[in-house]
Amino acid sequence: MTIINLDERRRSRTNEIEGRLIRLTDIQPVLRLNHMVKGWLTKRGLSMLYGPSNAGKTFVALDIAMHIAAGKPWRGCKVNGGPVLYIAAEGGAGVKNRLAAFKRERPDMAGAPFTLLPVGLDLHGQGDAVAVCEIMPDADPALVVVDTLARSMGGGDENTAKDAAAFVKNCDLIREATGAHVLVVHHTGKDEDRGARGSSALRAAVDTEIHVSSEGEIICKKQRDMAIADTLHFSLRSVMLGMDEDGEAVTSAVVEVAEPPKAKRKPLSGTNEIAMQALHDALRDHGEAKIGNTYPSNRKVVHVDHWREACGVHGLTKGDSESAARKAFIRNKKKLMELDEVREWGDHVWRVQDDD
Repeated sequence: MTIINLDERRRSRTNEIEGRLIRLTDIQPVLRLNHMVKGWLTKRGLSMLYGPSNAGKTFVALDIAMHIAAGKPWRGCKVNGGPVLYIAAEGGAGVKNRLAAFKRERPDMAGAPFTLLPVGLDLHGQGDAVAVCEIMPDADPALVVVDTLARSMGGGDENTAKDAAAFVKNCDLIREATGAHVLVVHHTGKDEDRGARGSSALRAAVDTEIHVSSEGEIICKKQRDMAIADTLHFSLRSVMLGMDEDGEAVTSAVVEVAEPPKAKRKPLSGTNEIAMQALHDALRDHGEAKIGNTYPSNRKVVHVDHWREACGVHGLTKGDSESAARKAFIRNKKKLMELDEVREWGDHVWRVQDDD
């Protein structure tokens, strides 16, 4: 079909679009992943890192950004790095001290191509997005961080889909003009579990969504083109920077790897609590240490019949029939084993927790 009366600009755009057509027969698997931080961030993508106030989200964002700038693996993940521009709209002494602390603790990254822009921008209107592209301090930037969205909306409203879309459009302009990945730092609402605040248009637009929780977790909540990464844990370690004019210490902090917290055991209730008390009594009266790799070396075990008898004393297995009593005991034993409160081998059982 021939389309006539196209001006030169429209014809050029048509040719550009036509050149992107791919026949099914020409499609091959993409085996080389387009990652910047493997498993977490893609090249030229759009991501959002969010969390409640004082959770450490800016510390985490700076930690990721510095590893990208230095081309160093982050938390064991391969990094295809490059220059970074960090727009600290809530900037000032705080972000400078955080970077100074990082440089002090990681001198091997102190010369990385990382540039700080400590000013608030209006990424609701188009002017500042164009300005960012024009003043980009390094060629071929890998990452542009916007910290935070709230301070970069100008006269826009983050709760309005139209204004959120305008913000995303300007982030896309920066990505397309510079080739950089754009990471936006954002806040949660009053309820942390409900995710980033504002219009759902923001979440729909990003390729990756990362939640920095108040419990020291880095949680991957969304990935458009990659599998969801495992949750990471972190803590903040204080770093002494010097003394102020009054002779008082000036400190900041750096991110450190932390171990996952131990799972909290929920208190038992109802018949499970009764059955556990019965096991405690049976171990007290009939418990014995048994030798062998299948039995615990640090606590006593007891024959299951003694536990069943103790359950009867406590009223757990009293029913209308022997069958009902047996089923009640088996049901509670199975549940306590599912909760990892009790373990069994052969005809003997023991508590997972210490006996005291």
